Amino acid sequence: MLTASPLMVNAQTATNDEAANDEAKKKVHVAFRDKTADQLLGGISFVDMEELQKKDHTMGSLDDLYALVGGWNGGNLWGQDNDRLDTNDNGNLPLVLIDGIKRPSNNVLPSEIEQVTFLKGAQAVVLYGSKAAKGVILITTKRAKVNGLQIEANVNTGFHVAKEFPEYLGSAEYMTLYNEARINDGDLPKYSQQDIYNHASGVNPYRYPNVNYYSDEYVRRAYNRTDATVEIQGGAERAHFYTNINYYRSEDLLNFGEAKHNYTDRFSVRGNVDLVINKFVKGFANASATFYNANKNKGDFWGAAATMRPNSPEGAAPLIPIDMVDPNASMARRILGKSINLLDGKYFPGGSQADRKNAIAECYFGGKTTDVNRQFQFDAGIIYDMNKFVKGLQFKTTFAIDYAAKYSLAYNDEYAVFIPTWSNYNSQEAIVGLKQEGDERHTGTMSMSDTAYRQTISWNGHFDYDHTFGGEHHVTAMFLANMFTTTSSGSYHRYANANLALQGGYDFRGLYYADFTVAGVHSARLPKGHRGAFSPSATLAWRLGKEKFMKGSFVDDLLLSVSYSNLSEDIDVYMGDRMFYLYDALWETAGGGFTWNESTSTNYTYSTTGKNPVLDYIHRKEWSVNLRGSFFKNILSADLTFFNTQMTGYIIQNPSTFPSHLQNGLAGGSFKPAINNDITTRRGFDFSVKAQKQFGDVYASLGVVGTYLYNVRSKFDEIKDEEYLKEEGRPIDAIWGFQNLGFYQESDFTINDKGKLVLKEGLPTPSLGGSVQPGDLKYVDQNNDGKIDTKDKVYLGQRGTFGAPVTLGFNITVKWKNFTLFILGNGDFGAYGLKNNSYYNFNGENKYSVEARNRWTKETAATATLPRLTAGSGVHNGQDSDFWMYSTDRFNIRKVQLTYDFPKELWKNKWVKDLTIYISGNDLLTIAKERKILETSIGYAPQTRFYNLGVKVTL
Repeated sequence: MLTASPLMVNAQTATNDEAANDEAKKKVHVAFRDKTADQLLGGISFVDMEELQKKDHTMGSLDDLYALVGGWNGGNLWGQDNDRLDTNDNGNLPLVLIDGIKRPSNNVLPSEIEQVTFLKGAQAVVLYGSKAAKGVILITTKRAKVNGLQIEANVNTGFHVAKEFPEYLGSAEYMTLYNEARINDGDLPKYSQQDIYNHASGVNPYRYPNVNYYSDEYVRRAYNRTDATVEIQGGAERAHFYTNINYYRSEDLLNFGEAKHNYTDRFSVRGNVDLVINKFVKGFANASATFYNANKNKGDFWGAAATMRPNSPEGAAPLIPIDMVDPNASMARRILGKSINLLDGKYFPGGSQADRKNAIAECYFGGKTTDVNRQFQFDAGIIYDMNKFVKGLQFKTTFAIDYAAKYSLAYNDEYAVFIPTWSNYNSQEAIVGLKQEGDERHTGTMSMSDTAYRQTISWNGHFDYDHTFGGEHHVTAMFLANMFTTTSSGSYHRYANANLALQGGYDFRGLYYADFTVAGVHSARLPKGHRGAFSPSATLAWRLGKEKFMKGSFVDDLLLSVSYSNLSEDIDVYMGDRMFYLYDALWETAGGGFTWNESTSTNYTYSTTGKNPVLDYIHRKEWSVNLRGSFFKNILSADLTFFNTQMTGYIIQNPSTFPSHLQNGLAGGSFKPAINNDITTRRGFDFSVKAQKQFGDVYASLGVVGTYLYNVRSKFDEIKDEEYLKEEGRPIDAIWGFQNLGFYQESDFTINDKGKLVLKEGLPTPSLGGSVQPGDLKYVDQNNDGKIDTKDKVYLGQRGTFGAPVTLGFNITVKWKNFTLFILGNGDFGAYGLKNNSYYNFNGENKYSVEARNRWTKETAATATLPRLTAGSGVHNGQDSDFWMYSTDRFNIRKVQLTYDFPKELWKNKWVKDLTIYISGNDLLTIAKERKILETSIGYAPQTRFYNLGVKVTL
């Protein structure tokens, strides 16, 4: 798509017309062939990565592209829910193809990529078969473009700087509020005032700890990432080669123990070769090898940082100096003398009966782990020019085999914690006794675990026909066979795709277009007799910009296309984790159900699923309209696509249309079959608009892209008592919860004759778990039945699971002489999140964040923003409700990069041909009402900004 990729021009030499013509004729890689950009018929966007990398240094293959491509939100295309059972480590992305082969997107770097093509529309992916029904991201790697030899080296180094750290209460304040929580529940305080004072005063931080897991003692504010790449390309008349060699190393925010040495590194080599065998036959071969290692500490520090209370372990700090042990405590001294886990010979790990491990000691004494990942990818093929038989005919075939293996190597050391007995001598506290909990062991050898492997074999072959008759009638055709199969450890069944396809296209003088494609697909997930299906697709287009009535107007080019497709897909043929035999009757065996023969227990067999011999594919039925054009002598270009997609026939396990007596029988068994039933609809539009202009020595361009997405359950099998409870007609990613009426106040309660606090008559009785008190959340009784239960939940908003309803992106390029400024941003609008997590909702033994200061108390009843504290389960307050909702609307400045290209005249007749330096910043600014919530990670490593300096030299 013309406007999907940033238009790259030389500000001093190119005019808008020249640049636009180059862009229109740019080769775009689509399904099994190449087209020029002006011949694309909608549902396709592309990004020229080689040009983009000249002004936007990125670290991941798909980084920043959601701000350059309409319809792509960084996770899916047009809001499609991706294949969660894909075994190719793609992080739940659409089908990713690298050089036409199914491969993980994280195993190719931006420096290796020539182009990324986003195949969004059903008509654009039909040739790939059923596994492509949710869209395809086609990544094409670089190939040699020069004769002789060219070497390009690129080095980057920069720092990740943490955005936000969670803030938690110190020990004294936590203990005070925990006492308040117990009093609220009618219990006695746990901590005495003297205990609280001791923790607050810091009189002995080893007996009365106040641990801040986010302090400089454990966490640094920034860490380094450095990478280096060498690209070598060249060749002569009969052969060309391209080689990419890359190494990067990235550190970690943790700053103590084994964690101080955490790092991830990756080394990769890619080689692409093109051969001219003779004037009819060309060959190619591509190979890539990747060596990835992640060295990390044992334990989950970030998880512990969000859960371990500041006064834990109680009565002992995570590390205690040995000199705190009384010199006369000979038994304690002997226990420590036998220990092999003394830090620098000065500290031992403290603990308690309740805390026999702690995250800090784990980092020092627990050993370390190295996660290892090795990948090898190879593909080769030939292109046979068959012009001597039929003009315009060629045959191309590709075979690929990929291997991936991963495992963990670890020193699984064991350590003990020591529970101290404290005493006070003349106002000096000392340890007079120690109790060891646990064993100590240094293995000295690494053990292997978490082993996994994956093998993917791919093949495709196709006859391509492309010929123009009489200079007016352009005809294209393709006959295709395509397959891939992935074998993975731990999975008996292969993840496979196989299809045939036939395509035919026609255009008259580049004015009127017609394209028809039909694919024949096959799936072993379905019953015999229903494993094959057809996927037809048709497109009509009209280039209005070439019509006589458009001549002399502000319109330079304008193309209108309309498509309809009906794709048969088996991506969604699953129930839970089951993909196969959904159509078969399933029986299970259990024991202990019947007794006879003098009370002897025996096993029994029961049905879990009935048989359905006509279980079918899910269908993606889609029509789309695309309008693409350029205007005002190519100053402005635009692309707009409207789409309406129905996914029909989603499989349900317990259809309500069957009699209820077929379910909930013996052991909860069922005779109901799995059937095709549910329907979802996604409709909306995506767009991209670009304006560019030359102002003397200054070239400027502005690109804006966006997507509007509406999704709904058009048909949903359910039986609900109330209309407002029905999911049909609601978004697929709906948030269901209670509407709140604020907090219960003291005026809502009375004392009964037993002296117990109870709700006044007329108020609905909550039945969600536990009793309520003043300061708890009050919910709306939607059905007026006098109680609050799950039947009072209503639709509250969208989660944005498949992307926010509105996503926007912008990119600005300004060139002046040898300087290039590039700015990129994006925004998400219309979705909501819930913050009823442990950072805002306080209950049980949870750690308290500083937000606990905003809790409800009698004194703050009019100003409190959070419910009362409780040491109980907090089930009532923790329910999903609009009280916890927050808007995830945000606008981000994702990238700013300033690049300077040294004048070529400096390198005339020298071994250096080009030199470029640049500085950049990633994730620099987030503008959002709830920015702090959005940028604070709870239980995970903090989010970071990245500041980078890079140098690129061409020899």
